[in-house]
Amino acid sequence: MTRTFIAVELNDAVTLALERQIAVLAIALPGVRWVDPATLHLTLAFLGKLDEAQVVAATEAAEAVARRAQPFRLEVAGPGTFGPPKAPRVIWAGLGGDLAALRGLHADLARELQARGFPPEERAFSPHLTLARIKQPLRPDAVSRLSMLMAEPVDNGASMRVDALDVMKSELRRDGALYTLLRTCPFGEGGSSSLQ
Repeated sequence: MTRTFIAVELNDAVTLALERQIAVLAIALPGVRWVDPATLHLTLAFLGKLDEAQVVAATEAAEAVARRAQPFRLEVAGPGTFGPPKAPRVIWAGLGGDLAALRGLHADLARELQARGFPPEERAFSPHLTLARIKQPLRPDAVSRLSMLMAEPVDNGASMRVDALDVMKSELRRDGALYTLLRTCPFGEGGSSSLQ
């Protein structure tokens, strides 16, 4: 069984901008465990543990969507949180740019996956990049610092061209998840650039 998800890979400029954003946040929130920016990606569908036939079906869905898709641009926006304001559980970086194209890509992928027997996602799609998961509640002073940082405008100029979907494998380890590319599905093409 393979823990599988379908995602958009981030370019170097976006990864660097996220690294800078995490560095600023980490100074204000030293007790939080931050994600390694090199492992960040934009998840469009997390499929869980799949058998070999299901991985093939998920890959076929990603390829079908990619064949129809046109490239578009996204940019990094400021941070936000999931969870109650006084007890956030996740800190994330928002996205800007052509969000309509991103939502259309996500909806098309959801339809293709459902047509191949995958259950629909129960939560609404909320485009973001997870920077930290907070295990222990933050102290009130840390929540206050986080609120002030979220109120500051972010203009890092980092953007990326989205022109492929990646089918990924995730292995959970003590030191964090290890991600392996299974297949890249370029937009507008029938073939794949890599299969491992």
